[in-house]
Amino acid sequence: MYERTGPTEERTFAELRRKIRSGQLLSSATESLLRNLRFTGRLCVVVQNGCIIKSGYEEGYFSRRQEDRRGP
Repeated sequence: MYERTGPTEERTFAELRRKIRSGQLLSSATESLLRNLRFTGRLCVVVQNGCIIKSGYEEGYFSRRQEDRRGP
């Protein structure tokens, strides 16, 4: 048998999907740190059963300043 989800669960899941689509998964403090560092890499977070089980990052190889120097 299928388990029925309640209206609260459906709203919560819809909010999670909205945040994923709009890129609002990071806290504002983390986002601020990344912006201040001009971080250009990739963040990765793995979640299982509602708990973060793994996270990491890859640094970008080129800074914006190096790209601007090359010109068009």
